[in-house]
Amino acid sequence: MLLLGIDIGTSSVKVSVVDAASQNIVASAQYPDEESPIKALHPGWAEQSPQMWWDQAQTALQRCHAKALYNPQHIAAIGIAYQMHGLVLVDKDQNVLRDSIIWCDSRAVEIGDKAFAAIGEEKCLSHLLNSPGNFTAAKLAWVKENEPDIYSKIDKIMLPGDYIAMKLTGDITTSVSALSEGVFFDFKTNGISKEIINYFGFDESLFPVINPVFSAHGQLLSSVAGKLNLKAGIPVTYKSGDQPNNALSLNVLNPDEVAATAGTSGVIYGVSDQLTYDQESRINTFAHVNYTREQKRLGVLLCINGTGSLYRWAKHNFGAGLSYTQLNAEATKAPVGSDGLRILPFGNGAERMLNNKQIGAHIQNIDLNLHTQAHIFRAVQEGIACAFRYGLDIMRGNGMNPTVIRAGKSNLFLSELFTETFVNATGVPVELYNNDGSVGAALGAGIGAGIFASPAEAFSNAKAIQLIEPTSTQQFESIYQEWKELLEAKIKNQN
Repeated sequence: MLLLGIDIGTSSVKVSVVDAASQNIVASAQYPDEESPIKALHPGWAEQSPQMWWDQAQTALQRCHAKALYNPQHIAAIGIAYQMHGLVLVDKDQNVLRDSIIWCDSRAVEIGDKAFAAIGEEKCLSHLLNSPGNFTAAKLAWVKENEPDIYSKIDKIMLPGDYIAMKLTGDITTSVSALSEGVFFDFKTNGISKEIINYFGFDESLFPVINPVFSAHGQLLSSVAGKLNLKAGIPVTYKSGDQPNNALSLNVLNPDEVAATAGTSGVIYGVSDQLTYDQESRINTFAHVNYTREQKRLGVLLCINGTGSLYRWAKHNFGAGLSYTQLNAEATKAPVGSDGLRILPFGNGAERMLNNKQIGAHIQNIDLNLHTQAHIFRAVQEGIACAFRYGLDIMRGNGMNPTVIRAGKSNLFLSELFTETFVNATGVPVELYNNDGSVGAALGAGIGAGIFASPAEAFSNAKAIQLIEPTSTQQFESIYQEWKELLEAKIKNQN
């Protein structure tokens, strides 16, 4: 029996077909080969076309089929992971009304901050576990305020994964986990937040039906099945934001277990059984994929917007023609500390861990007679690792103290240099797994379809392929403290 996982990323869409019995990957493919475009009509804005995601998902699946390693008719269930927080709007005929305002768009920060003050900071934090900040609720309020003609036509609001499920099945659903990531969910009342919908003037009819994460979210339409060479009626049995899904793919489901990813954005995601929140809302808490009213499992999320996006920028501007593998090799030619070159990786929208400030990315201490291409690439990786350390210290201040962090061997964790820098900067060992978001989505589909009795059974064969332990924390501590001084000076100059 086969399971299909679809991961809607910011840069590309990846699909994987997994054998349910062995939990092994049968085939994977992604599209496009280069990063997908992000539309920035104004500074701080970021939009993508939902139709683009759907086109990319179809192409990626056809590429996977073309490998002829499985019979597509044997796929029994579909799971979807997706970039978090994006706002998708459709009318009563399921037509998209505008491009999606995605996770790194900063236009709604002021709207969210005003809601935080008006509703009450303590009430927001204790009920929503977050400030409305720059999340989906504030983005919807921006549309209501600035595009009233579009707002008047909305039948349902969705997140990116809901849209893909709609294209597959014709049905629109949501979940507690999804509502919480949009800051629409009240953890005290266990329902849609009355404070949020009343303050912004939203109609509750805009929200889709609420289903468990692991459950039937619709069945594959015959018209779509024919185009995709799949069997009509296959259920979509799992939908999750990319970070909860990444944690699932690494079997991070219980309190004190921690996952990390370093793709377009960088994330540390730990599980708690407490309704915890940061007083400054620099880290965020959402319902994890296995959250229930009876057994609370919360995902505590630290996000750095500019990780892979910074490396992509460096590649395009300093390493034209080089692959990421070649960039990683070039970076090793520079010494630890990059001969004093320091980079702050904050140029991809408002950073939550910096109190939603946009300080921009900065390259500091350039010596025109010393620094080379290799120094740039190494300083990028060191700057990203230092940003992870800065965020992890915030998490530590909120009671999250990981003794090991699990990560998929993908994106920046494909770089041995980055992985070593990460563990030495944070002081925490990393376990690497041969897993990714699309595999997690496929196994999630197996859980939702009842093929696995529990998440633990779905990942019973998961084994770490590598353990990287800190070796030079003292050396990196001085690098980090210098980097931190530069960051805090930039923050101070903005205040």
